[in-house]
Amino acid sequence: MGESRAESDVYVVEPLLPQRLRRPSDLLRFFSALIVLAAVVLLALVAKQTLIGLEADVKEGAQLVPLLSRIAAFLGGAAVLIVPAAFAVERVFHRDGLRVAEGLIAAIIGMAGSFLLGQWLVAGNAEDLRVLLTGDRTIEPLNTLLTSVVAYATAVRISRRPTWRMLMWTTIALYILAFFSGRQITIPSAIVTVLVGMVIGYATLYGVGSPNTRPAGSAVVAALRKLSFAVVSARRIEDDHQGSRRYAIGLKDGTSLDVTVLDRDRQVAGLPYRLWRRIRLNSETRRRAIRSLRAELEREALMAYAAQAAGASTPRLLGTSEIGTEAAMLAYEHIETRPLDEVPDEQIDDELLAQIWEQVELLQIQRLAHRRLTGDSIHLDRAGRVVLTDARSGEIAAGDLLLRLDIAQLLTYLALRVGPERSVRTAAAVMGPDTLAAAMPLLQRIALTRETRSALSKNKHLLAGLREHIVALKPQGKVEEVRLERFKPRTLITIIASTLAAYIVLSQLSRVDIYRVVTTANWAWSGVALVASFVSFVAAALMLRGFVPEPLPLWRTVLVQFASSFVKLVAPA
Repeated sequence: MGESRAESDVYVVEPLLPQRLRRPSDLLRFFSALIVLAAVVLLALVAKQTLIGLEADVKEGAQLVPLLSRIAAFLGGAAVLIVPAAFAVERVFHRDGLRVAEGLIAAIIGMAGSFLLGQWLVAGNAEDLRVLLTGDRTIEPLNTLLTSVVAYATAVRISRRPTWRMLMWTTIALYILAFFSGRQITIPSAIVTVLVGMVIGYATLYGVGSPNTRPAGSAVVAALRKLSFAVVSARRIEDDHQGSRRYAIGLKDGTSLDVTVLDRDRQVAGLPYRLWRRIRLNSETRRRAIRSLRAELEREALMAYAAQAAGASTPRLLGTSEIGTEAAMLAYEHIETRPLDEVPDEQIDDELLAQIWEQVELLQIQRLAHRRLTGDSIHLDRAGRVVLTDARSGEIAAGDLLLRLDIAQLLTYLALRVGPERSVRTAAAVMGPDTLAAAMPLLQRIALTRETRSALSKNKHLLAGLREHIVALKPQGKVEEVRLERFKPRTLITIIASTLAAYIVLSQLSRVDIYRVVTTANWAWSGVALVASFVSFVAAALMLRGFVPEPLPLWRTVLVQFASSFVKLVAPA
């Protein structure tokens, strides 16, 4: 642990912040550039003839304006080195030489990597790709200088400086035009070279890390004092479930604050999972995969104020502020509580369950969806009263579906703690049987939080038990089925398997003269072969029926045998 001094009388007790961080955003950009690179290469290989025609058209156009080509060659050849050098000098004068060093590392890796990759292609490996990148001419598959320049520009984060970014990409475009006019580079080679440079630049950024720009605790205290809080002590406590920093702040009047700090570099943490959920779930249930720092601050503040206005028992939000350009904070009143997860199951009585549902009812009346009703966001104060926390996940002006999802989530979590019967009974006493009947179609694993889904893996019959108890309360209830998933993972697997099977079949058919086969085939014997093939599936179905004690329908069993023969095309035996 270390201490950072905020003012002459306040020390912030917190771990020493690392000097460098591996930012999730850099890793995300690396994988994004890698995916785009793979997609461009595959698309170029498929549309090779189109690219050859496009290249011929551009080449002809360049020959019609020779003066433009000469100007591009002059400006691009010189500026592609001058602009990075000028940016490096400017950064050194601003005492940011470490960033320049990172860019030079990326440039060296880019030059070496593109050279080695080019030699590998020239040696005869991946012949189709070599022909695509070189146009079957004696030129470099990848331009080593361009790769190193793009890797350098990416690693020094030149994209954050609009003027320099415009200069850099203008010179790169002129450089490509000059080399293209001189038949020293092809269009696919230029695109792939730029993407390879970006991949190397982002890989270097993530590998060596970036300077830690997170404001220290002293900056948090300074921001609080600007909000007129008389801070006398500050201590870093455990981060919340989203990885945001939290501080316990003592004030001069003896009260305390709980401060949450939103760091800009944490905004993309967990993004792949959120993107997967966004693609897989219907639009009304999904959340935005990524928000700006400002949007995240406003979202949490608005939800906190709305919950207070609804009369729900939540920590009061007392102030918000940005901390420079890299972070923002929210200051809540401190309430001594403990999460419901730390309360033993035997201490969760019906009165406590009713309190929880009453708090949720206050939110639902005002159309507020909490979106995370779990044991770490439901707390108990010293008097045993329920306090709801974690407003950041919530939604204001929520639709019926989101409100019903909250009911389904809380029903399931409480059933894991006290059993389905008590969970349904206490909920019905507060919310009413109709509300539970409306939430019943949403008792699906996909609708629940990750923690709840994980707990359900040990109690697979719990959701069925909840449905049975709800039906017992409302036997005549008729609620339409709700489909939350756009597709199931097995559907995606089927699509991929079908694509592979089609590729294998088409690659085999490409070696066959279809016209000759069709015109010379003996169709009588073809019909016999087709019937014989079908009889083999019937025989396999009869054999399977003979080994199963339960009666199996013949036709469906035949279809199962046919489906299994399809699977053998794309899966090992």
